[in-house]
This record gives sequence, C-alpha cells and structure tokens, in this order.
Amino acid sequence: MSIINQNRAKLAHSGKSHGVSRKKPFITPKFAQKRLENEINLTTMGQIMKFVLIDKIISLESGSKIETVKSVSLAEEYLADHFPAFPVLPGVLLLEGMIESASWLVREKQNFANSMVLLEQAKNVKYKSFAAPGMQIRYTVTVKTIDDNVSSFIGSGVCGDEPIVEARLSLRHFNLSDTDPAMAAVDGHIVASMKKRYELLTL
Repeated sequence: MSIINQNRAKLAHSGKSHGVSRKKPFITPKFAQKRLENEINLTTMGQIMKFVLIDKIISLESGSKIETVKSVSLAEEYLADHFPAFPVLPGVLLLEGMIESASWLVREKQNFANSMVLLEQAKNVKYKSFAAPGMQIRYTVTVKTIDDNVSSFIGSGVCGDEPIVEARLSLRHFNLSDTDPAMAAVDGHIVASMKKRYELLTL
C-alpha cells in the first residue's frame, strides 16, 4: 500500500531575516488542518489504488506473526528509473512490503474494524542488500503489541538466506469517520476493498 504518514504539521522558521531572528516553530490551526486534509486525501487514494507490495500471505498466526512474499519483476514501472543500468527495488518499497505485511496482522486481528492502517514510525531500519528482478523477498513480521489504535512490530525481509531489510514498525489505525461522519461510506468502501484483497492474498 502507498502511505503518507506525517500526521503532525510542523513548520519551523529559523535564522535571521532583515535583522530579526526567528527561532520558535510557527503553526497555525488553518495550516495544521490543511496538512491533515491533504494526508487523508492522499491516504484514501493510496488505499483504493492497486499499489500492492506483497504477492501472497504464506502464513498468518492471528495477533502474533505473518509471513509474506514479494516477487520482483522487471515489468514493474519504477524499476525503469531505479536504476536503468542496475534495476533494484527501491528501499522505501522494501520497507513498504513489511508495512503492508504488518497491516494485515492488524486488519485480521481487529476483524477489519478500521479503514486506515498507516505507518506511524519506522525505527532501526537496516538495508542489508539489494532486491533485483527475478528475486523473491520473504517478509516475516512479528507482533509486539496490537491495541485499538496503535500497534508495534519487528520485521525482516530475506531473499533465500540473504538478509535484505529489517526494521521496527509502529502503525496507527482509525476510520476517517472518526473525525468526519460524512466519510463513513468511504470507510465502508475501503474496508470492502481490503477484504477482497485479503481473500486474494490468502488463496
């Protein structure tokens, strides 16, 4: 899934201008609201778009652990630019595969209660090697905690016996209608779409 995850608007002005030093962050309610609206719009679009970074769920232990796979293909458009002479899966998409894997643990455990399952924080991200066309990445993600609105995980990705990526993840989950009841229909559409995708990934 493509994920926009800056839920706090921050605009800091520092330095000197015309002899005036500005050091304190400047955030207006209008600016913060606009950033939140942009996040929701992009997130909703990303959830509906068929942008999938895992191909199959190999195993899922409810509330505990998931194993998924992603096969890298030269047909994927972004590889044309990353890089023309040495195509490899971008690091951010390697991480996204792990995030998507973690999100299915949340959705399954909570019975698809929330339409939005987004990255809150990625820590200790380590890229060990490249994932080139023809390789298959196997992700393993283990639950640390799953609460109503936040969750945390430890994840890794390997190709054969070769480590590719590892990270600690925190996700947040909610419905758009939590803050705007008019978005309830959008929540329903996204949840239905995620259920269908889950069925395909577990075939």
